[in-house]
Amino acid sequence: MNARFIALIFTVAILMAGCNGERVFEEYKGFKSGSWDVSDTVSFEISELPSSHSTILGIKYTKDYEFRNLYLRYILKDSLDQIVETKLLDIPLFDSKTGKPLGEGYGSSFTKYDTLPLENTFSSIHILQYMRVEKLSGVETVGVKVIKK
Repeated sequence: MNARFIALIFTVAILMAGCNGERVFEEYKGFKSGSWDVSDTVSFEISELPSSHSTILGIKYTKDYEFRNLYLRYILKDSLDQIVETKLLDIPLFDSKTGKPLGEGYGSSFTKYDTLPLENTFSSIHILQYMRVEKLSGVETVGVKVIKK
């Protein structure tokens, strides 16, 4: 009986340690075709934002990505589907001198996190690739995480 109780306490402690009370929203979306088409918009609906928050963009990419950086445009919309903010971002994915990936990861897959410089509240965020190619290969997923400050 004691061994079961200790195992239960240990399991609950591990589960509670994995929970992050700061995270409000987190979602990632992949590309079925294996490439990010210029017409593909990655959209996230966020139901509730705390008054003080940070929004983090996550890009999962491979060594097969053929550019040093990634140009993205984000569009923020309010609950009435009105655009409240839009901005073009330049996100470096590889070091310009060494060519090494800047994100976290191992093997041939890496994830780069970057805080978005948002100035307005929003209920949805839409992300488009702006790399001037029809099909952008090497990007596996795009995600958004909102955390309390």
